[in-house]
Amino acid sequence: MKDILSFLTDLSENNNKEWFDENRSRYQEVRQEFIQIVSEVIAGLSERDESLRQIIEPKKCLFRINRDIRFAKDKTPYKKNFAASFSEEGKAVHKPGYYIHIQPGNSIIGGGIWLPESEHLQAIRQEIDYNGDELKSILNSESFKDTFGDLKGEKLKRPPKGYDKSNPHIEILKHKSFLASTDIDDNTLKKDNISEIIVNKLSDLTPFKKYFEVALD
Repeated sequence: MKDILSFLTDLSENNNKEWFDENRSRYQEVRQEFIQIVSEVIAGLSERDESLRQIIEPKKCLFRINRDIRFAKDKTPYKKNFAASFSEEGKAVHKPGYYIHIQPGNSIIGGGIWLPESEHLQAIRQEIDYNGDELKSILNSESFKDTFGDLKGEKLKRPPKGYDKSNPHIEILKHKSFLASTDIDDNTLKKDNISEIIVNKLSDLTPFKKYFEVALD
């Protein structure tokens, strides 16, 4: 992934259309490398998470590098990262899934479910209310803790409507997003077996992802 990091570093220093057009062939090469890594990660994870076997085109799991600058103060046209999200429906950001974000000095991998729609959030909270001990067991497992630490994501300051503050799962119920992530440094990303490293780390996330799939089933 050395070439990807090098390209993104140069892009961050030359974030304009003229430079990008001059380096478009270089972009296409590193983009294809990223697609290959995503393909390898999906293939590796599918041995444990069979739902990923439905993904036919990993390239469709990638986010566009162009920024939406219509309402942004920052008018630079390109993102400084390569990113992909994948679940059984491919790139479905409001479904439980996995995430890879490559950016020099700021790369992360993880997953979960980000800002689910109101109906889905209600279903998730109902599952946590009924079966929160299972989720706590996943979150407190040694493999999860060692890799991802604590549960992350947007969170209410007060209990959500319909739930009492004395609920034993109230701190989890306050979440609006249910995410787990871990940083990956640039030196690790440059290793030849980076796909295998990512697969091994994200495998610890599979029970977490499947918990929310059950909640939404």
